[in-house]
Amino acid sequence: MNLNTDERWMREALREAKKALEKDEVPVGAVIVANDRIIARGYNFTETLTDVTAHAEMQAITSAATFLGGKYLKDCTLYVTLEPCLMCAGALYWAQITRIVYGASDPKHGYSLCSAPVLHPSTTVMPGVLEAECAALLSNFFLQKRK
Repeated sequence: MNLNTDERWMREALREAKKALEKDEVPVGAVIVANDRIIARGYNFTETLTDVTAHAEMQAITSAATFLGGKYLKDCTLYVTLEPCLMCAGALYWAQITRIVYGASDPKHGYSLCSAPVLHPSTTVMPGVLEAECAALLSNFFLQKRK
């Protein structure tokens, strides 16, 4: 993939994050792309569902598996506005997703804090796509919460 393509799909993930923001959820959004088309969308839904597992990635993984009719997401790319947490990375491991592209790093809760490998060995990762825009959405949300 080239950077323009990654930015195009990350903008779609940002649209999903803004849907979360409208619902007063932590604004994280995700899309899963296969064959140059979005097959699944998701955004954080943890407050609405009172479910700590209702992260954007988990919503998108479930939707993509339903769309594909199977649990493996080979030849799929996840675009997510925030680095996946350890829980989501584990789900992505089991889904065997081919590629992960994320915007903002998560120095407090991101999977990369773990010293052991948590993603499937065949998964590739591209961090930092539209990082400033993704990070600003999150920081502004938390600034408003602290007021």
